[in-house]
Amino acid sequence: EKNAVVLGVSPDSAKSHQKFKTKFDLPFTLLVDEDHAIAEAYGVWAEKSMYGKKYMGIERSHFVIDENGKIADAQVKVKPEDSVAKALAMLG
Repeated sequence: EKNAVVLGVSPDSAKSHQKFKTKFDLPFTLLVDEDHAIAEAYGVWAEKSMYGKKYMGIERSHFVIDENGKIADAQVKVKPEDSVAKALAMLG
């Protein structure tokens, strides 16, 4: 409907992606970023903290990239329940 392509990216393995995609019946491709090069390029590979322990990981985010390959919208630290609505609003 929106003439858009959806891709998911995470540092998890291809096997893990396939299980996740099957479990949640996802209709889009999940890209493997085990060396976190994509996350670093988009500035979302960052230090995180859980129960006082610090570690590196991806900040939950989404990006809308226009037909010219430019970032039209970036939502970093977006709540999962808000992500889709925000992306669709950006697409019009």
